[in-house]
Amino acid sequence: MKIEVRTVGDVKIVDCSGKITLGAGTMSVRNTVRELLDGGAKKILLNLGEISYIDSSGIGELVGSYASAARNGAHLKLLNLTNKIKQLLTITKLMTVFDTYDEEKAAVASFH
Repeated sequence: MKIEVRTVGDVKIVDCSGKITLGAGTMSVRNTVRELLDGGAKKILLNLGEISYIDSSGIGELVGSYASAARNGAHLKLLNLTNKIKQLLTITKLMTVFDTYDEEKAAVASFH
């Protein structure tokens, strides 16, 4: 699991690649989102376009990160979902919870 954070305007974009699975993958996502929230970020965009695999713990971490952001008065949205992640979020009825985008420009604009 590799994570890089970049900023576009006042939006923090978290570029994720690899696998979000129980252990190091979920901890990486959790710690990154927590650091951003602790640093005062209010607009977080998780770019999942390079995620090759996500397990149930990974889905749970996305929900947990979303809830943490909401508790901190922040917004967390998802970008570039792979077909597999879309299917998992649809099956689990979580597509209705997350704001999801296919284009970075549209996702960034949605925060304003």
